[in-house]
Parts: sequence; C-alpha cells; structure tokens
Amino acid sequence: MGDATVVYIHGNGNKVRKELLKSQWDEALFGTDMGAASRMAYWAPVRYAAPLPDDGPDPLSDGPPPVREFPDGRVPRTPEEFIEHTLREARRKAGPGPGRPSARAGDEKLAHWLAKMTYSAETLGRAEDAVPAPASSDPAKALPLPQFLRTRLFERLVKATFEDVYAYFFGGVGEAMREVVRGELAGVGDGPLVVLGHSLGTVIAYEVLREERRDVSLLVSAGAPLGITEVQDLLALPTEVPAGVAAWCNVSDLRDLVALDHWLRPEYGPPGLVTDHLVTNDSDNHHGIAPYLRSAPVRKEVGALFDRVATDRAE
Repeated sequence: MGDATVVYIHGNGNKVRKELLKSQWDEALFGTDMGAASRMAYWAPVRYAAPLPDDGPDPLSDGPPPVREFPDGRVPRTPEEFIEHTLREARRKAGPGPGRPSARAGDEKLAHWLAKMTYSAETLGRAEDAVPAPASSDPAKALPLPQFLRTRLFERLVKATFEDVYAYFFGGVGEAMREVVRGELAGVGDGPLVVLGHSLGTVIAYEVLREERRDVSLLVSAGAPLGITEVQDLLALPTEVPAGVAAWCNVSDLRDLVALDHWLRPEYGPPGLVTDHLVTNDSDNHHGIAPYLRSAPVRKEVGALFDRVATDRAE
C-alpha cells in the first residue's frame, strides 16, 4: 500500500500563495506541515491576478469589514438593493463566457439562492447581536459586533461566494478550475486518497470526481453548497456519490450562509455512503475553513485513515 495523500480544494475568494495556504490547512487539520502527503488544488489564479499578502487576514473570515459601498460611493440601504447590486456585479465580472446550457434559467436559479443567502445574513446579524457574547479573555471578542457591522460581514461572504459561483457556472472559468483539481489528482500515488473541499471547492471536487472514476477513500465537504437546489440544478450530472468514493463526510455549521441546506445524504445516493455532521464554526462568519478542519468529525475520519496506513506499514 502506498502512502496516504490528502488533496485540498480551497473555497471562494482570493487566497495567500499556494505553499502557505497548504501549510495553513495542514496545521489546522494535522497540527503540522504534511509535506508531500498533502496537495493544494489552488484555483485562485484563475479568478485573481495576484495572491493575498502573506501577513494579511483572510478578507472572508477575519475581522469586521469596511463599510460596504457601491462603485459610486453610495451604501445599499436594503437587502433588495444589495441583491440587485451583487447580481449585476457578478454578471459584469463573469463577462460573456460560454457558461452552461440554459443560462437564463440557471441565472434565475442562482439569483434566488443569492436572495436566500442575503435574507439569512440579515436575520443572522440581528439574531447574533441579540445574544450575549460568551466570556472571552480577548476584549475585542468579548462584545458582539454591532448588527450593522455583523450584517456587512455576512454580506461580504455572500458577495464573494456568489461572484465566484456565478463565474464558475456562467463565466467560462469552470473548466479551468476543474483542470487545476485534475492536475493535483494526477500527481497522487496509488495509496489511500482523501479529497477535501471547502465551499465552492466542494462543487469543483464533486464535478471532477463525477466526470471520471477515481478511487477515493474519503471525500470531505466543508461548508458545501451542494445541498442547495439552485446549485444542484446547475451540476453537469445528476446528484449521486461519485463512483469510486468509499465514504463521504459532510460538515457544516447551522449558521453557515453558504451551506443553507446541511443534509447531503438524502440527495446523494446510494444510501449509507454520506454522513452529515453539524459542527460549530466559530469564525466570524461561521464559514472559515480552519474551524471546519479542526472539527472532530474531520480530524477523526482523516486521522483514522492516515493512522491506519502508518500502522499497516509498521507491521
């Protein structure tokens, strides 16, 4: 048996450089850099000209956002105005790419998902502002963000998520993103394989594995939009566990706006291969990758696979 390998597929928004991002995921999941035992399917350059600075925070999961504005300097006053602006910007940035068939119907479906995420963001912002924050040794985290800032934090996540998902399906970049994943999988040996995706990365991983059979010991999806009807309707192939996947672990936080439908098991057969776990993601927007990687189900299932390989090699 060859060595175990985990292939990561990152989620929405721009990221730090590939090597640093892989190391950050390794540290969160394993507590150490895994070297050649882990690989990062780094699709960010398909959408973004340059990586984020090494020492900068992840703009999608760390700290309160700046005041949101339209290009002309106005601040959207209602969720409906935010929805209209975000949809318009996604269409503009995606450009006239070939996209998928039935683009008009798909566009309307994603617009409906955008509305659901936006209204959920507004509701969650109000709810979290009303709940006292837990005791903390960090004064900056001892008080909840004001509701208007909290809502903007969630809306920033919604905007970045929607723009990347829209570009994936309708901006003509989906194939390039999938090719990044194929390239990393092609470099993996014949040992046990874990494929671990976050957010849009779960969609990319799923479609690649549905296209071509690949033996995968464990598929992990974190904060996945794969349960969303509007997203399922745009997938190239019907929903089912990809051939060759032995087990699928899906984790989400109930407050994660991207994973509005948290149950994949009823939608992806055959029965028994998918296990859905509700976990706590304590990042500011409840969608950050590090808390998902540190969650008990992910660490337990990935760790068990790597431990089993190590045990077999020692015997």
